[in-house]
Amino acid sequence: MAAQPLVPARLAFTEDGTPWSDTFGDVYHSADGGLGQANHVFLAGNGLPQRWRGHERFVVLETGFGLGLNFLATWASWRDDPERCGRLHFVSCERHPFTADDLAHLHRRWPQFAELSAALRAQWPVLAPGLHRLHLDDERVTLTLYLGDAREGLVQLVARADAFYLDGFSPARNPELWSPQLCRLLARLAAPDATLATWSVAGAVRRHLRDAGFELTKTPGFGGKRQMLRGRLRGAETAAVRSAGGRPDTASLPEIPAAAPRHALIVGAGLAGCALAERLAARGWSIELIDAAAAPARGASGNLAGVLRPLPSVDDNRMSRLTRAGTLYGWRHITRLRAAGEAVKAEACGVLHLARDDAQAAKMGAVVERLALPPGHLRYVDADEASTLAGWPVPIGGWWFGDSGWVHPPSLCAANLARHGDRVRPHFDRKLGALQHDDNGWCAVDEQGVKIAGAAVLVLAIGTAVRDFVPARLLPVGSARGQVSLLPATPGDAPRVVVCRGGYVSPEVDGQHCTGASFDSDDEDAAPRLGDHAANLARLDAMLPGITAGLAPADVGGRVGFRPTSPDRLPMVGALPAASAVAPATPLAAIPRQPDAWVLSGYGARGLVWSEIAAELLASVLDGDPLPLERDLCEALDPARFLLRPPRAPQSAD
Repeated sequence: MAAQPLVPARLAFTEDGTPWSDTFGDVYHSADGGLGQANHVFLAGNGLPQRWRGHERFVVLETGFGLGLNFLATWASWRDDPERCGRLHFVSCERHPFTADDLAHLHRRWPQFAELSAALRAQWPVLAPGLHRLHLDDERVTLTLYLGDAREGLVQLVARADAFYLDGFSPARNPELWSPQLCRLLARLAAPDATLATWSVAGAVRRHLRDAGFELTKTPGFGGKRQMLRGRLRGAETAAVRSAGGRPDTASLPEIPAAAPRHALIVGAGLAGCALAERLAARGWSIELIDAAAAPARGASGNLAGVLRPLPSVDDNRMSRLTRAGTLYGWRHITRLRAAGEAVKAEACGVLHLARDDAQAAKMGAVVERLALPPGHLRYVDADEASTLAGWPVPIGGWWFGDSGWVHPPSLCAANLARHGDRVRPHFDRKLGALQHDDNGWCAVDEQGVKIAGAAVLVLAIGTAVRDFVPARLLPVGSARGQVSLLPATPGDAPRVVVCRGGYVSPEVDGQHCTGASFDSDDEDAAPRLGDHAANLARLDAMLPGITAGLAPADVGGRVGFRPTSPDRLPMVGALPAASAVAPATPLAAIPRQPDAWVLSGYGARGLVWSEIAAELLASVLDGDPLPLERDLCEALDPARFLLRPPRAPQSAD
């Protein structure tokens, strides 16, 4: 079932000006002062800032984001502490988020947070259900927001929290946020020696927290409240949490030894490998990057323009949620790269996805109505508006993704490698011959047996060539030949936006339109074919009738790439399996894996959609951070999933 559409919070205030929730009939913070409550109850109640000192990473988990005041106060306290931890993670849930404009209005009463509030609002996500990851303060502060019901969000979170802020509305007004089930979820997410704090001292709250394993103490409250609660996970529960770490996988986060080598060998310098190199380097890792080509993005990632946009569905299935997460995170990542001075050639000009026929148009309209996403992100447009958007007459309407667009993949790869270039050591023009593993880690050698590079951790992001090193029974990667066609164009030519239907066409980019693409499984012909150019032109003419007039297949250029595919069209992100057969009921976390070996593959025709969010996911797993995707989505990407079900027939790109 699709998640319920988000209903944003509405600005409302009590007579004394305290922010008020009409939904829950309660105030957002104490009438004695929100900032005072944040500092006294939540920071001091968790022993902050003292407790984060000496830590490389400290994770705070909050049950209700609300105005974001607790987050701003925590961020400001972290900034002001010369002995602060290296990185601060703040994870929070919010069922009824405010819009960025409403946050601006609310935050004016705390002018000391003006800079932090502006930075937060600049990255404030599209109000869509699910997890959203925001990187702030040169990525030293990370906000991971679950927009939706906290009871569902806490089930889906993969994190190890050092401190909990229990800040839901009153237990009498919002009992779900104080239930026995929620308290048990907090214990499951707790790091060893985790603490909690809350203003509530209700008897039921104390009972549920004690039953979940927390030792509690009443201490003086803030303002008009005589008492508040502080808590700590009891010793037996702490030991159980510590022992649950185990092998790093998508089901749980690893315990990272203080002296763990943060050195990775990445094979492949396309979208997948370059994105991961940047995400790991941002965390302080050293990277050895190997590719057989003379420069990055020379294979399937070398097209002039690709599309970065989601693929919604009426039931908001895993493909829908993953492509939305990948698109939103991808555009935020491009914005961060540009802010750091890196040149990424891309434009969020909008993407128009036309319906095939009236029946599909009706379904597309139903999807928009059911998901009820912000119209700036997704709405349905009729044929007249679609024609205006495209700058060309079209006979039917479809989806309009106003915040999506096209990206030049080679420029994105180059920017990712340049962002932390002092930590990335490239090994171009070096074709991998073999991989060797021993007690010192992994070693890559060329076809003559000469060592290229070595590191503690291996990641295969090598496209279809992964099949030369991993048997198909362990990793069922296919190959899809894709040919794009390049048409002459001048600035202002139609279409002015990306248009899709059975293929895609970009607006003018460097004097050309990029259109295509073919999707032929197990076809190894690397030379462009006139027949495929003809098919691309036919698809283009079906989208934008008459636009190819006067063009013949021999008049256009193009290139061919080979894209790694998966049987279920979702990418493979995670630890490489080591067993070729397991019992169907085996939990993913129990499947044996290759030691310190990981994979990024199966991106198919959606390399731009998957690459950045998959890289952030794998980097988070390897470094022990809270994960940026929900638990069920992480499991849907686990490369070992195919061992638990029979293979499916290959599917098309759409």
